[in-house]
Amino acid sequence: MRGALSGLTTRGRCLLAAGIAAALCALVLNERDLLRVAIFAVALPVLAAALAAGARVGLVALRHVMPERVHVGNAAEVRVELRSTGRVPSGGLLLEDGVPYALGSRPRFVVERMSRKSSVGLRYPLQPVLRGVHQLGPMRARITDPFGLAEFERELGGTSRLIVAPKIVGLSGLPVGAGLGTGDDGAIRLRTGQGEDDAIVRQYRHGDDMRKVHWRSTARRDELMVRVEERPWRGGIAVLLDARESAHRGSGPSSSLEWAVSLTASICLHLHRHGQHVRLSTEDGHALAGGQSDGGHSDTEVLDALAALRPSHRRDLACSNDPGSGRELIAVLGATTPSAVHELIKYRQRSVRSLAVLLDVKSWAGSSEEGAADPQEVARLLTSAGWGVMIADARTPMTTVWTRLCHSTADRMAVGKGGAAW
Repeated sequence: MRGALSGLTTRGRCLLAAGIAAALCALVLNERDLLRVAIFAVALPVLAAALAAGARVGLVALRHVMPERVHVGNAAEVRVELRSTGRVPSGGLLLEDGVPYALGSRPRFVVERMSRKSSVGLRYPLQPVLRGVHQLGPMRARITDPFGLAEFERELGGTSRLIVAPKIVGLSGLPVGAGLGTGDDGAIRLRTGQGEDDAIVRQYRHGDDMRKVHWRSTARRDELMVRVEERPWRGGIAVLLDARESAHRGSGPSSSLEWAVSLTASICLHLHRHGQHVRLSTEDGHALAGGQSDGGHSDTEVLDALAALRPSHRRDLACSNDPGSGRELIAVLGATTPSAVHELIKYRQRSVRSLAVLLDVKSWAGSSEEGAADPQEVARLLTSAGWGVMIADARTPMTTVWTRLCHSTADRMAVGKGGAAW
């Protein structure tokens, strides 16, 4: 009874106090009619509280999220089945489901009355604007009696999970000269047999071994060409995502980190659709997907890993081994310093294809930052180490970034601003 009375509203408490006061006056004045009124005034809020408490115990909510995995910008729907299992009907219900801000506003429903052993179906849409593994619920029900004398709150339905994967952009084409593309670089690749190293030819650079000069290509192109032994591409491709919080700017869906995650997801799915085994890792070498020895991986594994990814608190890039693990490498990098570039390249062999997307994070910050590393300088360092580089800002379409990256070579750097390539 004490628990039921704790749910009395201000109106119910005032009526109960008035009834008790009237009862005391009736006893003092010996007024039977006043005593009858006092009994009614006391009994009404007590009865209302008891009925509301009984209705509270007999409510069950079942939540279904359809689908359980969506991409940023796509809609999902939540269906809630509210059942009354109590012996007494419930009065007015005010329902509110717990929805994170990244999925939209919290839905509220009003159910005027529920008969016993009945059910009510509710539904509401979700519009995810930020990736993540989001928890829905619990649903809170505020139960009142028809007179507004008693009110109770209860959590219903527990929680449900909704996975919001990064936005995927359709890409076309594959990197040239990397064993999986087409074009001039791919055309001059020499197959030496199953299981053996492949060879490509490129322009002579100062310091190259003269014993590796490819005379046939030199005669055809009328410039000195050398042969470079390269590991077979059949071992797969490594994709590295720089998720350091200090390397990105902006906040929420419009941050450079979310842009980088979306580009990384698009690249991984695009390569996977072309039959490539993709190993996705972060800047610290932690494998997010594709790290199994048997090579098993799927689009779902990549999307779930990126949906749950949180920014790293590491300040600098520090590689203890080859970030590509001997594979061809595609790196999506935030603000990068020259010292971080040396960490990336010191374990990488020049004969293994390496590509990088450099984010000009100033464009996401909305203003220039003093002391920030110049992406052009970083790009020159990577290019001199044999990397293909593309600089992207907030206005550069991802399709453009990928297309120019695919056609970049060690002797040409694609620059996102202004569309220049040199």
